[in-house]
Parts: sequence; C-alpha cells; structure tokens
Amino acid sequence: MTSRPRALVTAPLRGPGFTKLAELADVVYDPWISELDQTPPRIYSAAQLADRIADEAADVVVVESDSVGGPVFEQGRRALLAVVATRGDPNNVDIPGATAAGIPVLNTPARNADAVAEMAVALLLAATRHLLTADADIRSGNIFRDGTIPYQRFRAGEIAGRTAGLVGLGAVGRALRWRLTGLGLRVIATDPYHDDARHSLDELLSEADVVSLHAPVTDETIGMIGAAQFAAMRDGVVFLNTARAQLHDTDALVEALRRGKVAAAGLDHFAGEWLPTDHPLVGMPNVVLTPHIGGATWNTEARQAQMVADDLEALLSGHPPAHLVNPEVLGP
Repeated sequence: MTSRPRALVTAPLRGPGFTKLAELADVVYDPWISELDQTPPRIYSAAQLADRIADEAADVVVVESDSVGGPVFEQGRRALLAVVATRGDPNNVDIPGATAAGIPVLNTPARNADAVAEMAVALLLAATRHLLTADADIRSGNIFRDGTIPYQRFRAGEIAGRTAGLVGLGAVGRALRWRLTGLGLRVIATDPYHDDARHSLDELLSEADVVSLHAPVTDETIGMIGAAQFAAMRDGVVFLNTARAQLHDTDALVEALRRGKVAAAGLDHFAGEWLPTDHPLVGMPNVVLTPHIGGATWNTEARQAQMVADDLEALLSGHPPAHLVNPEVLGP
C-alpha cells in the first residue's frame, strides 16, 4: 500500500520490536492487560473488536486474547491487511473466516518457550527441594518445628543423574531438554511428530523419574495421563505440567499423590484458570501450584513484538512472512 498503515495493538508488546512496529505503522496501543496498574483485563468479543477496528480506522490488528472472527470479516467492514495473534496456536482467530476474506493471519510460535521451560525447572526444584514449606516455616517462626531442625525435615534427593521424560518435544520441550541436560539429567521424550523423540509413552513412563507435559490440547491428548498412566510410572516420580490441565486427570493425580506413587508435583494450569481453595491439591505440601504464569516474562513480550514487526515488514514489502498461518491467501 502507498499510505502508512494504521495498527490497533491490544497485545502487550515492548522492546526494539515495538519500536520497529511504530516505524512501520501508526500504532494505537491499548493492551488488554494493564502495564501500569492492576486494572482488570479486558477481552473484546468479535463484535466489540470489529467496532474498535472501525473506530480506529485500523488496517492491521494485533491481538493476544481478543476474539477475531464473524463481524471482523463481514463485507462492508474495513478490509484488514493482516490479523496478528501473539500466540503459538492462534485459536482465538477464525482462520477459515480470515482466509475466506483474503486476510493473512500471522502468529508468534515459540515466543514463550524459554519462559515456560524456565518455569518447569523452577517447579521441579521447588517441588523436590521443599522450597515452599521451608519458606513458610521461616515466615511463621517455625524453623525448629516440633523440636526438629530443618536439615532433618527437608532432606531430599538431587535431580542430577535422574531421568526426565518429556511428553511433547515442541518448542517448549526442546527448550527444557537442554536446560535439564545441563543440570545433569538424562532426558528422553515421546512425540509422534518429532524424530528426536524416540520413546513411546509407555516406555517413557517406565523409565522417567520426572514426567513433564508439553503437548498441545487435541482430541488425541486430552486426558492422556490418567489413572493407568500414573500407575505405570516409577514409584516416587515427580510430575510436572506447564502446558494445560486438560492433558491429565486431576483426580487420578490426587490419588497417586496420596498413595505416594507420585512423590511431588508442580502445576501451572488448572481447568477454568482457577483451583478451588478447598481442592485436595491445595493442602498437599509436596505440590507446587502456580496460576498459569509460565510465559509471563518481559522477554516474551519483547520477543513477540520482534516477531510481529519482522513479519509485518515482510508482508508490507511483498515478501512472505516467516510465520503465516494461512499462506494460501498470498497465492502461489
């Protein structure tokens, strides 16, 4: 296009990539989560987003959580040059609808892989070295609880020399693999879509001292770790899930923890994005719970900003973007 495009950005962006984006387009920056205070997040429906696009006369929309579909693509609406979703899986975007309207959809795969991999390491260490209960004892003045010393209560096994089994070897799995290898673990993996993953799920469960989930949620993976799979794990296994709670049966996990089959667990996601305060997991000192914050780093926002700017630059220059979900819209 000959005129300078206008971009409505509701995803959190920062860093050099955001600066570059502002050089490519007139940016209206209104992220769905506040950067300056604790204002509740705002998520647009497709109709609300369509109205906001019209109000801003936007040519490009960059979203993270807003729904993009239906009214956004209706005939008579302002035709968008591109829809950008700062997600690996842009499941908040109606891809067929965008394709039918001839609108390229860009995404940002692996933008949070390092962040989530670091969270998995943090959960592993926190769960195996009793960090939360030790911290609570200090804060409550119970260092010498029940006449014991901390060295008695918090002895633990080291992770070096253990075997970690990764269920899923996508971007996060690969980012975690080299970190765990560097900590001295032997790392094995199962993933039907990656040649480097040479174990079946059954083989992995029988060998791994640590089982960490990194698979996407699909019809094939929902509930893939249930009672039978927990029973097949090694006694005293550590179970980690920094992906999605839908991948495992939470009731089966609770039972495996109660029986001691699973010695410790670290979880970063729960169905519906919350866990009731009376849930059995809450009262288990060998379980570390975090509220879906694996990807919540400034680096993730800077990385996705760079990917957005680089791909938009390519698109505006008539070149194929590196991360294009529907390449058919650009033709042969």
